[in-house]
Amino acid sequence: MKRNLVIFLGILLLCFQCTFLLGFNTFYQKARLRKVIIDAGHGGHDGGAEGRYSKEKDISLAVALKLGKLVEDEIPDIEVVFTRTQDIYQSPVTKANIANLNKGDLFISIHCNSAAPVRHSEVTGHTTQVYYTGKGRKKKKHTRKVAKYRYWTTPNVAQGTETYIWGAHKTDMKEKAMGENEALYLDSATANFVKDFDPNSPDRMILYSLKTQQYFNRSANLALTVEDEFKKVGRISRQAQQRQVGIWVLQAVAMPSILVETGFISNPTEEDYLNSDNGQNEIVRCVVQAIKRYKYSLQNQSSSVTSNN
Repeated sequence: MKRNLVIFLGILLLCFQCTFLLGFNTFYQKARLRKVIIDAGHGGHDGGAEGRYSKEKDISLAVALKLGKLVEDEIPDIEVVFTRTQDIYQSPVTKANIANLNKGDLFISIHCNSAAPVRHSEVTGHTTQVYYTGKGRKKKKHTRKVAKYRYWTTPNVAQGTETYIWGAHKTDMKEKAMGENEALYLDSATANFVKDFDPNSPDRMILYSLKTQQYFNRSANLALTVEDEFKKVGRISRQAQQRQVGIWVLQAVAMPSILVETGFISNPTEEDYLNSDNGQNEIVRCVVQAIKRYKYSLQNQSSSVTSNN
């Protein structure tokens, strides 16, 4: 009798594991790009980086609006949602809430980079300085020549684009975002499957962890693609990178997410480029082309998985 009970419990456990894997298979396969959240960095009292005559908040908004328009024109089956369309301040929490509440499939944040000016100095002459040594009767007066300096700065020549994803050390925060917004990526069948799981159960944690890893890979692939498109038009690429500090919103949204540094506003040549229609249009075309390639890869991935099944 005891032996039969053990066999029965073993069969039940095996059935549960098979059901779990089938449910997760559906969960993990889901690949779509129907809605893109476009975030214009900074805004309002937060001007971001500054150049000689312009601010990051204004360039990022202009590029973001053009990016949304071109996505709508060239990829009409994608819906665009902006975090802002005017010069207002939004906290990172507000930006993340907009993205998550709108159930985005991709989050793209537009920014400008900046580098500290280069400091220079030169000797312009000398002055005589008086100093003393010893105390009391032994105190002696001395003089010495001291150089006089002139200091000035010149704009940093750093240039090029960078595209960031969240740092791998921030994965815990991303998994938390996934847990709080699972309705964004669970289809009805999988949602029904996990609805009775305890929120902190190991099984549910596995789902969040694997989905986070999947989104990390997708974000990295898109970031690499964006930089590849920039290189094609002759921009200097500083490569796709993991964001180690700042930009909390990248790991707070329950979707693949990237941040595009469109150029260095601190470099006069790049500042002119970033403020020009030609420059902004070129940036937008590169990002849209990268989105097309990303969308195509998702569709191919889904088709391949369906075919294999």
